[in-house]
Amino acid sequence: MARPFRGLSCSAMAGETVKCEAICLRIAPWSRTSHIVAWLTPHGIVHTSVKGAVRPKSAFLGQYDLNYTCEIVYYARAKGEIRSQRECSPLEMRDFLRLDHRLFALSDYFRAAVCDLAPAGSEAEEWFGLLGGALDSLGDASPSCGMVAFRLARLVDFEAKTLELAGLMPELGSDGASFSLRGERAIPVTSEIARCLRNPKGEKNIQILLDTARAIGVFYTFHLDNALETRRMVVKIICN
Repeated sequence: MARPFRGLSCSAMAGETVKCEAICLRIAPWSRTSHIVAWLTPHGIVHTSVKGAVRPKSAFLGQYDLNYTCEIVYYARAKGEIRSQRECSPLEMRDFLRLDHRLFALSDYFRAAVCDLAPAGSEAEEWFGLLGGALDSLGDASPSCGMVAFRLARLVDFEAKTLELAGLMPELGSDGASFSLRGERAIPVTSEIARCLRNPKGEKNIQILLDTARAIGVFYTFHLDNALETRRMVVKIICN
């Protein structure tokens, strides 16, 4: 069951540190024993240096990983864009994502999209809720559920919500059989695709989900700079 999003929880401590919830987006090596970590917080993306992260007795061992939601404390007055991290405690580890490479590929795509599109400031709170909810939803599958349809539905649902937050959600035509960006050139779609765009998670037909994903892909080609080749590879992985 998904952990409820508690809303904005960022607070200053002693005027020098910040404590907040954060989702781990990326981890990169920094020296032989340290990491640079990119986090999505309710205030935007924050980069922290985790010194000694991989040392055998480090207090940070096992406390963060990709897709974790954590409570972090970092120094707010550090110079430059990389903040020094002081504390980290996992709140939601999402272990199920490490047991299925297809779900992990999908989660990687979600995180990359948020890295590219999430704004700074208070508007990032909605993106924080979107990513956390999307990652949690990947654990909702039941044994009786068709997994290909499940994964495709989560992809389409995430992309539709991403477009909406970015102010780019296509508008369905009055006939319900086309969509466009604020009255620009319309892209014809079937009534089944229009229905799927309105409620992706309710669709079980794999072909309709694939057609809907392709329609969104055409829209991305014209309006977003996302790596479309990466998206094609993700679709291929989750359909196998």
